[in-house]
Amino acid sequence: MRKLIYSMTVSLDGYIADPDGAIDWTAPDEELLRFHNQRVRETGPQLYGRHLYETMLVWETIEQDPNTSDVMLEFARIYKEKPKLVFSRELDSVIGNATLETGDPGPVVERLKQDPGKDLAVGGAGLASSLMKLDLIDEYLLFIAPVILGGGTPYFADLDHRLNLELVETRTFASRVIYAHYRRV
Repeated sequence: MRKLIYSMTVSLDGYIADPDGAIDWTAPDEELLRFHNQRVRETGPQLYGRHLYETMLVWETIEQDPNTSDVMLEFARIYKEKPKLVFSRELDSVIGNATLETGDPGPVVERLKQDPGKDLAVGGAGLASSLMKLDLIDEYLLFIAPVILGGGTPYFADLDHRLNLELVETRTFASRVIYAHYRRV
């Protein structure tokens, strides 16, 4: 059975976007982006909500920018070849290696977890929150940035039950971002 992995950069106080929705403080340096490249390469389909999908569209055309670094071009290649499932009732279509899903994500993700293949990755707070409430997320990968936002979009959903986790791995990058990998007990 495939695992569902939720991974995002998060502020020290638990937010993935500031009160205005800005995520500029999450931009990885070269070392961290190389780590992301390897991690994304090892996963299978990427599950996105509408907002994160629209944010990630920059990777579809970034190679046209002559100032794009080699490590960014590598991420763009990885991103473009990964199959993506975009959950949205607002979009009419998606581009690239993406499929639009307008239905309830719970049954779709339950089915995908049963399929053979590499683990699934989910990004975006809205979609992840709904899957968290359904107990479908198996692992949590937090990239904790050295910033306190004081509010915004939370990484974790409000749950009506406890979720016990075990720490699998940690790492501190030169940028002082702390990687914390947890899995459900």
